[in-house]
Amino acid sequence: MAEQTAVLVAGSGSAERIPDAEIFAAPRSRATRAILMAMSAMSGVAAVHLLAAGVPMEASLTWLLVAVAFAGGLLSTWSPCGYSSVCLLRPSGKYSLRSVVAWSPTLVAHAIGYALGALVLGGALGVTGAVLGLESVHAYAIPAFAALLVAYGAHQFGFVKVPYPQRRCQVPHDARQRFPKWVIGLLYGFSLGLNYLTYVQTPLLYAVTGAALFSGSVTFAVGVFLVFNLGRFLPLVLNALPLTDASITGWLARNQQNAALVDGMLLVGSGFAIAAMLIA
Repeated sequence: MAEQTAVLVAGSGSAERIPDAEIFAAPRSRATRAILMAMSAMSGVAAVHLLAAGVPMEASLTWLLVAVAFAGGLLSTWSPCGYSSVCLLRPSGKYSLRSVVAWSPTLVAHAIGYALGALVLGGALGVTGAVLGLESVHAYAIPAFAALLVAYGAHQFGFVKVPYPQRRCQVPHDARQRFPKWVIGLLYGFSLGLNYLTYVQTPLLYAVTGAALFSGSVTFAVGVFLVFNLGRFLPLVLNALPLTDASITGWLARNQQNAALVDGMLLVGSGFAIAAMLIA
C-alpha cells in the first residue's frame, strides 16, 4: 500500500483514479479486527453513560459530531490528496526561518481556501436542509444515521462492502507549474475544502454531510465543516518544522492502514454512542 500511494502521489494527472482503502490487507487477523470492532462498540456506549449522563441528547449529539468532524478531517490526510498538500506546498529551498516566513502566505492562503470550501459546502447543505424542512424529521433519521455509521465502520474493518460514492481524483498537480505557490495553496485549500471534488479515505465525511443536511441550520452546517476542514488543514503546519518531505509522507504511508482501523473504530463507536443516547 505504501508503494502504491507513493506512485499515486507522484502522478501528475488530476483525473487519476484512486482505489479505496484495503484495510483487510493489513497484518491483522479477522479475529483481531472483530475484537477491535466489539471494543469500539462497547467504548461508544460506555462514553455516553460516563460523559453524557444528565446532558440533553441534543447537546451530547452536537459535541459528538464536532469531535467526529475534527477526527474525520485529520484522518482524511491519509489519502493521496492529503499527501499532495503536504509535499507540494512546502517552503522553497533549504529550511530556515526565512524560508518559513516566505512560505507563510501559502499557509494562510491554504487556510482561507479551506474556510471558503466549508462556507460553500456547508452553506449549500444547510440551505437545502432548511428548504426541505429536514430538521423536522431529523429525529426519525437519527437511528438510521447510527446504523449507517456502524455499517461504514464494518466497511473500514473489512467485513462488508458498503457503497462509497465519490470523485476518486487528486488535486491537479500541474497547477504548480502555472501559478505562484500561494495561489496553489488557495486553490488546493478550496478544492479539498469542498471535500467531494477529490478522494477522501474516511466515510466520516458522510457523517458530517448528513449532520449538516438534516440540521436545517446554515450556521451549524458551515460550523461543522469548518471543524472538519480544520482537521484537514492542520497537517500542513508540519511543513513549518524542520522535517523532510520523505519523513512526513513516509510516516503517513506506513500508518495508512492503522488510520483506516482508527477510522473504523470511530465510526462504530460513534454509531453505538448515538444508539445509546436514543435508548437512555
